[in-house]
Amino acid sequence: MPEREDNLPPLRAAIAAHGLTAKRSLGQNFLLDLNLTRRIARAAGPLEETTLYEVGPGPGGLTRALLAEGAARVVAVERDRRCLPALAEIAAAYPGRLDIVEADALALDERAMFGVEPVRVAANLPYNIGTALLVKWLTAPGFFWQSLTLMFQREVAERIVAQPGSKAYGRLSVLAAWRTRAKILFDVSPRAFTPPPKVTSSIVRIEPLAQPLAQANLADIERITEAAFGQRRKMLRQSLKPLLSEDAIRAAGIDPTRRAETLSVMEFAALARQLVL
Repeated sequence: MPEREDNLPPLRAAIAAHGLTAKRSLGQNFLLDLNLTRRIARAAGPLEETTLYEVGPGPGGLTRALLAEGAARVVAVERDRRCLPALAEIAAAYPGRLDIVEADALALDERAMFGVEPVRVAANLPYNIGTALLVKWLTAPGFFWQSLTLMFQREVAERIVAQPGSKAYGRLSVLAAWRTRAKILFDVSPRAFTPPPKVTSSIVRIEPLAQPLAQANLADIERITEAAFGQRRKMLRQSLKPLLSEDAIRAAGIDPTRRAETLSVMEFAALARQLVL
């Protein structure tokens, strides 16, 4: 679909008309490349008969792409009220298909918002809350989403998909791998943004597994990984001392002198099961 088929002005013109500038305090970097936003929207598909949940739409570059690519409905959560008039123009161009919510996404209960409605998440997440939002979505008792297609700094993306033994491997890697399948789809150059960030970004696609990779309670996985990676340079017998004895670590089949970054997800689950014994 051509850029002007929806009768909206070019995004740069809309940003200028509303006097918008990206705020560093909100982690904003406006994505203006139309081909790129359409590519992200397609990566989030299938979009037909699906509600898309977008966090931090800003002036609406990705929002436009999601709607143009056929999203049945987009729910856009934006805390920066300066962007609301630009988003309202998009809503007018796509009657009944864009709901704008002025709120802080970290404080929202998405399960209450969407109920059992099938939801796919697609967002150029604000850099300053991206990791916190992902942890929130990964550690909820039940997933409200069918898939996540999200933009992160490349460093964060590498942490999400990291394998044991790598420098990037950490709590985020374990939380993601235990319940989901995550993959980096492609990188995004700083030149695609206004203003250009100092780092490369990456698009990550995350889909829930039918069952967690290994049996364990979610709360126990959270406690174990927080303790183990909170002191990742220390041996498990030290980092996990407040939670497990050396005998309990051995009972999980793990040498207490190992460090967190060497453990597989299955081994973290085994440690988590020791918490309830």
